[in-house]
Amino acid sequence: MRSMDKDRLLGVALRVFGTVFLLGYPLGLIWPSGWIWHHGAGGYYLQMIQGIYAVLGIFLLIAARKPAAHRSLIAFTAWSSAAHALIMARQALVDGSETGHLAGDVPALGLVACVLWYLSWSGR
Repeated sequence: MRSMDKDRLLGVALRVFGTVFLLGYPLGLIWPSGWIWHHGAGGYYLQMIQGIYAVLGIFLLIAARKPAAHRSLIAFTAWSSAAHALIMARQALVDGSETGHLAGDVPALGLVACVLWYLSWSGR
């Protein structure tokens, strides 16, 4: 894929992922078993993690305007999403009450990591 096409698609991906990160809380209300851990117990954790992802979502929307100027944020988002997905996958496999996440936020964050890595990697 040409560099110009990847840059354009990277901007689109950043807008989509930024918006989804901002909508994490409503997604949890619609599909709790795929997005909210521990069945919503410990509401402080949910508020904290959603606050972090909402801020990240805002910064991804800003980065979408000029992705080349925000490579470190994009790399952080890709790597932290991969780490988060791997940790959640292990936890969901160990805790039978959390297996819904294997069809929800685990693959979603894996997708974020893969798409951002592919679109931002220059091949150098």
